[in-house]
Amino acid sequence: MPGDIVGRLQMVKKPPSKKTVDELRPRLSIVIPIFNEAESLAPLHQRLSEGLAATEGLQEVLYVDDGSRDGSPEILRKIASEDPRVRALFFKSNFGQTAALSAGIDHARGEVIITLDGDLQNDPLDIPLLLNKLDEGFDVVSGWRKNRQDNAVSRTLPSNVANWLISRVTGLPLHDYGCTLKAYRRTVFDDVRLYGEMHRFIPAYAHWTGARVTEMVVRHHPRVAGESKYGISRTVKVLLDLLTMTFLHSYSTKPIYVFGGMGGLLGLVSVLTGVFVCVRRLFFHGEWMSPLILVSSVLFVGSIQFVLMGLLAEILVRTYHESQGKTTYAIREIVESPRKDSKG
Repeated sequence: MPGDIVGRLQMVKKPPSKKTVDELRPRLSIVIPIFNEAESLAPLHQRLSEGLAATEGLQEVLYVDDGSRDGSPEILRKIASEDPRVRALFFKSNFGQTAALSAGIDHARGEVIITLDGDLQNDPLDIPLLLNKLDEGFDVVSGWRKNRQDNAVSRTLPSNVANWLISRVTGLPLHDYGCTLKAYRRTVFDDVRLYGEMHRFIPAYAHWTGARVTEMVVRHHPRVAGESKYGISRTVKVLLDLLTMTFLHSYSTKPIYVFGGMGGLLGLVSVLTGVFVCVRRLFFHGEWMSPLILVSSVLFVGSIQFVLMGLLAEILVRTYHESQGKTTYAIREIVESPRKDSKG
């Protein structure tokens, strides 16, 4: 009798087989950041369901509400209660698009992760096409909004300039780094941490680690509801993040190359300035102290100090978060349907 009881207890405690776990794990995870998109959510989810109907295997959809104040949370709760594929994550405050994508990626369980915007400008019907491209042997498929439906001056032109610069700096030529509609294999995110506006640089990170990256043309629709959350000022932030990313990739383990190089440049300028003042004083009867040289030197040194302090601050922020396992967001709650056995 005691032996039978022990045997039964062992049977109860036996964990599910790997095969069972793998069968329940979704193949595809869709991550969508949301910020004040109440008017778009219902048609977005309807169109997303149409796009997912053309894919195989289990699916999950993660909506990440980035502190919306327009009724989006209530709509997301309703969608999550009705669709067993949906999980809705709600931030305590507005942390930004990169943090929302990071939260969705952290909670995604699929082998493939697809990200897209929640404003209906990305077309969910392109999802099967991205998956087909991924199945050709790529690790990342980046969307290219070739026929972009945005303001040419305030958004498209600055974006084109930023894309050209990012391609030149990173060595990965893509036409549209800013398109949120992308497909990734899960392994791409094993060593990636997202800060600032860094989500657009994920293909470059993947490329640097040997991943196979490509792009494909995707549809882009005009915004029909709500308003854009991003202006031309975002381009400046992207360029600053590009500077930070390049520094961290190339010099995070050898900062002496940067600081030593800057020090050598300042030393060279100082010597040349001193020689110029001496020559001018000895041969042309000039003044030992030139106000122009003084002002120029102070401004130059000040600019260098600001850039270096910014880079040092970026390193300190990463050390603070990663050494303690901290995230760049805080989730208030997660809402999902109790039904987990349905397929998309």
